[in-house]
Amino acid sequence: MRIETITSVQNPKIKMLLALGEKSRTRRGNALFVVEGRREILHCAASGFEVKALFTCPDIISEREEKAIAEQCGSDISIFRVPAAVYDRIALRDSTEGIVAEVVMKERPLSGLRLRENPLILVLESVEKPGNLGAVLRTADAADADAVIICDPLTDLYNPNLIRASLGAIFTRQVAAATSGEAIKWLKDNNIKIYTAQLQDSSWYYDTDMTCGTAIVMGTESTGLSDVWRMAADAHVKIPMLGSLDSLNVSVSAAILAFEAVRQRQGGAGR
Repeated sequence: MRIETITSVQNPKIKMLLALGEKSRTRRGNALFVVEGRREILHCAASGFEVKALFTCPDIISEREEKAIAEQCGSDISIFRVPAAVYDRIALRDSTEGIVAEVVMKERPLSGLRLRENPLILVLESVEKPGNLGAVLRTADAADADAVIICDPLTDLYNPNLIRASLGAIFTRQVAAATSGEAIKWLKDNNIKIYTAQLQDSSWYYDTDMTCGTAIVMGTESTGLSDVWRMAADAHVKIPMLGSLDSLNVSVSAAILAFEAVRQRQGGAGR
């Protein structure tokens, strides 16, 4: 464990950290990303990501807590202590916790997913808002879903806003990125039923058997799912809409459908 003090935002390490937080191209080019927050960093390390360095502010986080977090991230780690003025520049959120990590990216292919019997999978097609993706990941964690598959992603999976919105669920759940075609083939090869959330030609979600291997597939609120998913589906499911509007936020829909699967698997009574 190496400890160094940095006092200027002009330091190359601080400049790199800022670029990693702001630019997807920099993250991809260096295979590095940024995680802020004690809980998020610990989830990240526990899920097998390599934490290269911690940037800490002694005015905010105690040396004891800094050491405890660093030890859980591994022995071969650098700690860069910075004053409050520098930390204010690298902090990603207002309610800061005094610690930011620089982490090595990992590939997240479908082949890396490990499934239980009758798995529950959430699939998102072309959902672009980090806040929505983060909220769905939190739902996946709460419902103990086996995995989340992001198809044709329009958002960088290592976007700091996505990590923040997920509260670390991007690390506590298995997440894979793939094209829709790849995901459909993988689901069918693994005998997982594909249930698409859509209004057309659909059955009520609570009348659909989700005790088998189940993939709940959702698209964007504006355009919905592409035809490739509609055609590949084993069933189309819908949520009752009793007001004047005809759609819910994708994260809300994901929560309703995922917890119906949980209810059924726990032997819940009918509606």
